[in-house]
Amino acid sequence: MPFKSKAQRRKFAELLVTGKISDQTYEEWNRSTGRKELPERVHPKGSKGKKRSASRTRTKKKPRPKTTARKR
Repeated sequence: MPFKSKAQRRKFAELLVTGKISDQTYEEWNRSTGRKELPERVHPKGSKGKKRSASRTRTKKKPRPKTTARKR
């Protein structure tokens, strides 16, 4: 199974150092990845949206008036 990002490769290296995975497992993943140019992260973190105050309520949209068909 190849690595998908540089961050994942770093995480596996950390797990190898702490002894949570074997050297054989890390090398297997590293070999299957090869010399690919990996992105830093697969899915970039989204920006946090602004929180609305609890007292604010949404206004109802007015229905659009029906129009006649346009001639081309």
